[in-house]
Amino acid sequence: MALAKFVDPLPIPAVLKPKGYLACAAYYEVRMRQVKQKLHRDLPETTVWAYEGVYPGPTFEVLRHERVKVRWVNDLPDEHLLPVDRTVHGAHPPNPLVRTVVHLHGGEVPAYSDGHPEAWFTRDFREVGPHFRSVVYFYPNIQRPATLWYHDHALGITRLNVYAGLAGFYLIRDAFELELNLPGGRFEIPLVIQDRSFNADGSLFYPRQPDPPVPGVDPSIVPEFFGDTILVNGKVWPYLEVEPRKYRFRLLNGSNSRFYLLSFTSGQPFIQIGTDGGLLEAPVPVAELTLAPGERADVVVDFSAFAGETIRLVNGAAAPFPGGDPPTEDTSQVMEFRVTLPLSEPDTSTVPSSLRPIERFSPAAAALTRDLALVEAQDPFGRLLLLLDGKRWSAPVSEKPRLGSVEVWRLINLTEDAHPIHLHLVQFQILERRPFDVDRYRSRRELVFTGPPVPPDPNERGLKDTVRANPGQVTSIIARFGAFAGQYVWHCHILEHEDHEMMRPYEVVPVPLCTKFGPVPPGPKRRAILQRQFLNEACDVPDP
Repeated sequence: MALAKFVDPLPIPAVLKPKGYLACAAYYEVRMRQVKQKLHRDLPETTVWAYEGVYPGPTFEVLRHERVKVRWVNDLPDEHLLPVDRTVHGAHPPNPLVRTVVHLHGGEVPAYSDGHPEAWFTRDFREVGPHFRSVVYFYPNIQRPATLWYHDHALGITRLNVYAGLAGFYLIRDAFELELNLPGGRFEIPLVIQDRSFNADGSLFYPRQPDPPVPGVDPSIVPEFFGDTILVNGKVWPYLEVEPRKYRFRLLNGSNSRFYLLSFTSGQPFIQIGTDGGLLEAPVPVAELTLAPGERADVVVDFSAFAGETIRLVNGAAAPFPGGDPPTEDTSQVMEFRVTLPLSEPDTSTVPSSLRPIERFSPAAAALTRDLALVEAQDPFGRLLLLLDGKRWSAPVSEKPRLGSVEVWRLINLTEDAHPIHLHLVQFQILERRPFDVDRYRSRRELVFTGPPVPPDPNERGLKDTVRANPGQVTSIIARFGAFAGQYVWHCHILEHEDHEMMRPYEVVPVPLCTKFGPVPPGPKRRAILQRQFLNEACDVPDP
């Protein structure tokens, strides 16, 4: 279906307001509903799943250390909008077709509020049973200000729920950042880039089968999915009228599988000021910006020299990335900026030469270095199966860092494609990428490097929660595992891979709890002390 480009204005998600306060925290309620929404001028309304009735969902704007509680409510129908493969882990009977759980991507949150893939709930779910199945999540916002996002994470159907529309921004701010005088207010705009395909009636198209089809399985999961149209903030190929001044854009790749290699037709650079986990130490000009699924980039774009001009944001990434097919005429186009608005007021915003210091983790301080291979296999139906360290989701937990410890993880990519690897809970740093002898590792499990280490690109030297692990390379990252103990997950953020076993649990193991009387043993007393400690931290109540 041929759709005209750049005929719809860019929507800007509304900012969500709290309903009040609950137990010393700002309290929000967010409902997931099935609604119809106009995604392009020439398309009939499209049925989508939406937080608070709009796709993408409304934006949270919170302050660092502001305590937030969110009641996530599933008001979705019992039948799924898209084809569910019941052979995939988590989606098998008797589990219901429609299940949801919300993950705050990039959030440093307690395990029970992380949106664990198996902590899903349904339309009729009520708060009973263990607390980690609660639909009320606590977000302490103790981390550096950053561009986070929230999205569905239900085991076995994440790709479908996110594709249906369940995603939105979550921005953390603080006074330090405000004093930098970066572009703000109406000159700061979040942009989530996604790809979709549509049927003639405007409904979302998602394949029931790969090509060639899988005998005996219908619907069947596909290895990846690449839509033939590009949407920004839920609108197909939109345009944005801007003034000749600086703007700040919070970029998010919210696609299931597609990477983006972004640039401007004007040739002007992005001034990247932040990564997944917040501000860089200094701004980095880049002519092209690579974003893997799940990654974010905080950028400033200066339109002051382009008054009266039309500039397009374009994509040059292959699919699959990096060795697949080049983008088509359609998927190479993202959106249009029209520098047609008069300057409403002098542009006094700045991009300072120094942004925010970052504490660097030293490999010498690491308690452990883990070698974790990304491998290809086959499932019982002969389908491609991508695994982390050769293990399925249901295998026993094998990564158990101690709370507060520093570890180096070496991601050894034996596959032909790049994988965006996301760790829940932590913001890590990229140490290096290094080529290695893939065949030797496959045959002998010996890691032999074939070239020198390559440091991360200057615009990758901030805090990250999602890293591009390139094929034929070992990507080394370093993280401190805190500030909470419990079970979290790490996975490929190509959602079709994640749903088909490329995800593993990991457990942050608590250290002994000590008082002036010595270590506190496991049991009711320990739980009571931890509960008291949590309540004191949550409410700023001094311990008598």
